Amino acid sequence: MDTPLSTIAVVGLGTMGTGIAEVLALAGREVIGIDISEAAALGAVASLEASTARAVGRGRITEEERAAALARFRTADTLQAAADAELVIEVVPESYEIKQQVFRELDAIVSPTTILATGTNALSVTRLAAESQRPERVLGLHFFNPAPAMKLVEVVSSVLTAPPAVEAVTTLARELGKEPVAVGDRPGFVADGLLFGYLNQAAAMYEANYASREDIDAAMKLGCGLPMGPLALLDLIGIDTARTVLEAMYAESHDRLHAPAPILGQLSSAGLTGRKAGRGFYTYDAPGGQDVVPDALTPAAGAEAGAGRAVASVGVAGSGTMASGIAEVFAKAGYGVVLAARTQEKADLAKGRIAKSLERSVSKGRLSAEARDETLARITAAGSLDAFAEVDLAVEAVAEDLEIKQQLFASLDKACRPGAVLATTTSSLPVVAIARATARPEDVIGMHFFNPAPAMKLVEVVRTVLTADDVHATVRAVCAKIRKHPVDCGDRAGFIVNALLFPYLNNAIKMVEEHYASLDDIDAAMKLGGGYPMGPFELLDVVGLDVSLAIEKVLHREFRDPGLAPAPLLEHLVAAGCLGRKTGRGFREYARR
Repeated sequence: MDTPLSTIAVVGLGTMGTGIAEVLALAGREVIGIDISEAAALGAVASLEASTARAVGRGRITEEERAAALARFRTADTLQAAADAELVIEVVPESYEIKQQVFRELDAIVSPTTILATGTNALSVTRLAAESQRPERVLGLHFFNPAPAMKLVEVVSSVLTAPPAVEAVTTLARELGKEPVAVGDRPGFVADGLLFGYLNQAAAMYEANYASREDIDAAMKLGCGLPMGPLALLDLIGIDTARTVLEAMYAESHDRLHAPAPILGQLSSAGLTGRKAGRGFYTYDAPGGQDVVPDALTPAAGAEAGAGRAVASVGVAGSGTMASGIAEVFAKAGYGVVLAARTQEKADLAKGRIAKSLERSVSKGRLSAEARDETLARITAAGSLDAFAEVDLAVEAVAEDLEIKQQLFASLDKACRPGAVLATTTSSLPVVAIARATARPEDVIGMHFFNPAPAMKLVEVVRTVLTADDVHATVRAVCAKIRKHPVDCGDRAGFIVNALLFPYLNNAIKMVEEHYASLDDIDAAMKLGGGYPMGPFELLDVVGLDVSLAIEKVLHREFRDPGLAPAPLLEHLVAAGCLGRKTGRGFREYARR
């Protein structure tokens, strides 16, 4: 099976097939695009002409290279055209019946050495291979959409696949400028296997009316650095496609996290399948359009829940990185800030940390020396909560321990004037349990900042069943003044971001436990295939495995879902003291400084 793979047939000229054909033609391969639809074939030619013209206009290729690529691409309406191909890549609809028919017909047409690749992301490669006369030459070659831009290609082997076939397509992927990742045969493979569980949970969160579609999407973009929110991504992928993938995953895993959220079936049945239909979770300007247009669920511009309370001064309780970051944010926005710690020395150290942060901003040209001095002058360091007597808003950023926070709020209740808003930055504890430590739970709300607070734009605003409307309105107005994006969520474990992020991280650990893929391959798959700024294991080591385990336990305890039980490997690493970057070893080892 030693072949250069210079002539390649692509069966199915939809968006993905056309994109793969473009990648191959630009890389010097002779490409035969096959589709029974004349319209699809004409559309593929037009798409290739338009995309290569744009590439010339942007200086990425020359006019001669464009002409050569177009000359290497031809279309046909019958599989007989694949007779001389050394590799056939099918990207027909996700149906065993359709794909098996394609493979059966190809068996009678192509050479015995021709490699047959399926582009499926949901169906069993092994089952498809078993239908072929030569299953050893059948494998999965899973490109990501849009194929010309996305670097990841998952090379999927079944137990029947011959190693030379894998080597040949892996070499091809590299020659195409892609990053091949070798994976075994299971629904979703690595990237979609992790991605679709997360998307499903986001759909279920929206269906439960826990948060608006806009807030869910904004939270994951701003809180995790993702290029798209999960509901917008479902619309892009196709809600019907996502449901098909999830059904295949659930059939194998029986994990409730993979059981398709009912809303996916309801939208699919109604024909509201996302961008391609012009409507899904959002409404678009036209079928196939990209621009979201207002609909009945779009929030009214500037609509807020009534008037809030006046806030001129802010107290921040704590002396760690988060406390000093929050104090810096408020001071930069013009608020007078009291930064209180358990001792004056700790408070002074925290203010010193802010001074260093502001100095770095000055050195990078982001802040003037005058603004630095004015910001620092607005901050008063104090060794007691008594200094909060006149603040309008008190924000705590102490240890993530319910008893500690309850004790602090009992003290804030006594130290702060009547009418002051009391906010907790908890990321996982019940806000109402903290509020009940005071005699005024109606004044208590969650303000979950993300680390580092000066840089991260998101604040999860968590109101309890006891929080007053004007307290909620106050915090949203304050968020606007400090230039943060507030998202509303109810008082349940994980809020939006952690409730969606940590099950995804936990599932990545389970993949390693099951020896399905390596740390490096999983991290590469999620960065290259999902657009994540960090792979799951990079992120876990940065967050801290002990912190991650604590959040996983909270989620599991609240939702009682077996799929949320912390992966044993995570528990073992924490027990061994391997907590990530902060200890020099987590999932990976790090050089000590």
